[in-house]
Amino acid sequence: MRGCCASALFRLYRIFRRCLTIANLAHQINEEITDKEVRLIGFDGEQLGIMSSEAAMQIAIEHDLDLVKIAPGSNPPVCRVMDYGKYRFEQAKKEKEAKKNQRIIEVKELRMSPGIDTNDFNTKLKNAQKFLADGDRVKVSVRFRGREMAHTEIGEVLLRDFADKCAEIANLDKAPKLEGRNMSIFLSPKPTTPPKKPAKPKTPKPAPESVAPVEAQSEESKE
Repeated sequence: MRGCCASALFRLYRIFRRCLTIANLAHQINEEITDKEVRLIGFDGEQLGIMSSEAAMQIAIEHDLDLVKIAPGSNPPVCRVMDYGKYRFEQAKKEKEAKKNQRIIEVKELRMSPGIDTNDFNTKLKNAQKFLADGDRVKVSVRFRGREMAHTEIGEVLLRDFADKCAEIANLDKAPKLEGRNMSIFLSPKPTTPPKKPAKPKTPKPAPESVAPVEAQSEESKE
C-alpha cells in the first residue's frame, strides 16, 4: 500500500514539475541546476555561503522547498531556497494587477463640416469632453468639399472655437493645420493634480506673563 501511495505521489510530482517547467521561462530550478558550486540564500534571506549544488539541493529538500537560480550570471551563480510555485503565483498576480491598472490612451476622432449647425457642434463638443474626461486624446477635423476650399479660414475659426470650449479640461497640442482637404487639431486631457490639503491652523503661542516692574527704592526711602 505504501509503495502504491509513493508511486502515485511521485507521478503527481512529475506532472507538477512538467507543468512548472513549461511555465518557467526565466529560472532554473531544482535538478535543472547543474553548476558545480552555488552561492546559497536561505528561505528566510540568510546568506548560507558557497557550497555544491547537491548540498544546496539537500537543504531545499529538508525544508520541503525548491532550489531556484536567481542570478545565473554571478560567479558562482546565486541560488535561493523558496516555494517556487507560490513565487510564480504571486508574480502572475502582480502582473495581472499591473495590466488591470494600466490604461492605453486612445485617439478619438471627431469630424465636422464648415457649415455644421449649432446642435451638431454641441453634440460633438460633449462627446469630445467625455473622451477627454476619460483620459483619451481627441482629434477634431474639418473636411472641405469643392468650393469650400476657398474659405478654409471658416474651418480654422470653427476648430479654435472648439478648442476654447474644451480649454478647462484639455490642452491644444496641435494648432489648426490644413492637410489636403482636412484641417485638424489635437486635444490632450490636462493632468489632474490631487487637491492640496488645507494647511493646519497655527496655534498661537501663549503670551509671556507680564511681570510688574519693581521700583528701585532709593537709599533715602530705606532710611
